[in-house]
Amino acid sequence: MQKEDNLKEIISHAKEYGFVFPSSEIYDGLSATYDYGQLGAELKNNIKTYWWKSMVQMHDNIVGIDSAIFMHPTTWKASGHVDAFNDPLIDNKDSKKRYRADVLIEDHIEKIRQKIDKEVEKGLKRFGEAFNEEEFRATNPNVLRNATKITEIEDRMRETLEKEDLEGVYNLIVDLEIACPLSGSKNWTEVRQFNLMFSTELGSVSGESAKIYLRPETAQGIFVNFLNVQKTGRMKVPFGIAQIGKAFRNEIVARQFIFRMREFEQMEMQFFVRPGEELKWYEYWKDVRINWHKKLNLGEQNYRFHDHIKLAHYANAASDIEFDFPMGFKELEGIHSRTDFDLKQHEEFSGKKLQYFDPEINENYVPFVIETSIGLDRMFLAVLSSSYKTEQLENDSERVVLSIPHALAPYKAAIMPLTKKDGLPEKAREIMDVLKYDFNCQYDEKDSPGKRYRRQDAIGTPFCIMVDHQTMEDDTVTIRDRDTMEQDRVAIADLHRIIDSKVSMTSLLK
Repeated sequence: MQKEDNLKEIISHAKEYGFVFPSSEIYDGLSATYDYGQLGAELKNNIKTYWWKSMVQMHDNIVGIDSAIFMHPTTWKASGHVDAFNDPLIDNKDSKKRYRADVLIEDHIEKIRQKIDKEVEKGLKRFGEAFNEEEFRATNPNVLRNATKITEIEDRMRETLEKEDLEGVYNLIVDLEIACPLSGSKNWTEVRQFNLMFSTELGSVSGESAKIYLRPETAQGIFVNFLNVQKTGRMKVPFGIAQIGKAFRNEIVARQFIFRMREFEQMEMQFFVRPGEELKWYEYWKDVRINWHKKLNLGEQNYRFHDHIKLAHYANAASDIEFDFPMGFKELEGIHSRTDFDLKQHEEFSGKKLQYFDPEINENYVPFVIETSIGLDRMFLAVLSSSYKTEQLENDSERVVLSIPHALAPYKAAIMPLTKKDGLPEKAREIMDVLKYDFNCQYDEKDSPGKRYRRQDAIGTPFCIMVDHQTMEDDTVTIRDRDTMEQDRVAIADLHRIIDSKVSMTSLLK
């Protein structure tokens, strides 16, 4: 319940301060669609910049593209999306709510996993510093019993999903006595498959239109441009192609704020490698991507890897980086070894050769692919939810603060004149006019200094710069740190250096 309340607080805070609004709200909104407000757009763009710079700018063998949302419909036949892009759905007859059957089972497994974690916590309290967690997990009867349960459920789930045995999936839900999270009822319908692609028509004249799809992923735009990029960029394997773009899925079970939406944004990179070397590169990119996340200091305990129980039809290895969202550990980013499936499929359906001549081994081949795919909206929620804090202060008052990583913060500094007279606003504007070329700044003169500090804390601004009467005498200002609330007197001439040392993305990229 506490986590659910936390999510409600985050949603409320996001709306109140201009991060995220319900879409079309004046018309009572549209289910599972959201608009990013003035601060949300800034935070989102900063996340994109961090990903793009780290992926493209910092790797001389990775380039970026921006492919069209509309693609030739045969693209989706070749990729398997027309025939196999389905979710197993199940309805509860009493609550009338629809769920993904596999997610219900995974949530049940997670509850068993939490029982194991509680046993480990008990052992730690009991034995203290002498506690050996590895030995405890290997010998404790309760832990072993629950671990066996998880293995049995995962094996059965994998088998039924791989065979597309929907009756078997239903029977597993019934046997596990899984109840509807909303009603507590176990009165389920049968499990059915549902295709997730949105379709529309291209062409305005009757009889000339063709059925096309809104892309459900950005990856195919990379694959169909493989040769274009390789030849024009003179790229040598191994090399990567990165892309940020919108994707669309007709999610029936769209919920949990911006975590699962029908219109969302992906940051994907497809890395082309020699056949036989894919698993080496798969491990390499798992390591690179988890380090990218950890550099943001959102809490190492909030991340874990989860290997896929059922591999997609194109993969020979797949793992998710899961993040501890307010609703528990959920997928944040996927790292997949896609083999040569995509390029070979497009070869077959297009009749064009999508091969690479490798001069080092004097051989033509279809490259294998390692994919890293992160949901931008989920990354936004990870940053927002882990940064949201209510702190008790020494004077028994409280403050709400967003401890957003400095480089990602929407505003880097707020410039504040102490009063609206004596030339202080003009001086504050002068300072802002110097800083705004390199830092997104906000001018703030309304209310008392204390209220202004609280307002900037609530939107995650790392620094507040107060211009007072002493400023007019010696060109110094007071700079306040968001996280420590400490205030220092510094020269105006030093402001750029001080702010840049804390908010620059360089420290994240190194």
